[in-house]
Amino acid sequence: MVIDIIDPNAPEYQNLTELQLAMIRAAQTEKNSITAAAEAEKEKIFLKLLKNNMARSSVLQNRYSAIDAETAGKVDVVREDLLHRLAYESLYGDGNDNGEYRYPENPNYHLDYPQRFLIVRDYYMHVTTNPQARLQAYGMDSLARTYLGEYYQTLYDLLASYC
Repeated sequence: MVIDIIDPNAPEYQNLTELQLAMIRAAQTEKNSITAAAEAEKEKIFLKLLKNNMARSSVLQNRYSAIDAETAGKVDVVREDLLHRLAYESLYGDGNDNGEYRYPENPNYHLDYPQRFLIVRDYYMHVTTNPQARLQAYGMDSLARTYLGEYYQTLYDLLASYC
């Protein structure tokens, strides 16, 4: 995946955590879907105008300009959200009054559910190399049920697939 929503080579993005990299990949995926939808809309308009022998009219360029402006606005919203999330994670990513954020001792409830999923998955993947013991430990984890919400079953299925 090519990352172009931000400049990953900029000095402020050199020492990102795995969670922050996941945020960037998610934002890039969202940007790619926005631009793909815009290109599909442009093609649809072009074919419609071509069918009506108006493909060389100024209507096409005006519609393209409007679509490009709308797309740029949507991408800017995604970029700004990403930058705020990265700044927040840098500011509060180290922990709170209870100490450093670590699952299960001090879970970070400021994360969204996909990010929580990654944290808990990594925790259980490093607890033991025995897939059966890992699945059994996860099955008895009552904190994971509330912390992951609907992602609990997804992680359970993933850990069960290793058995």
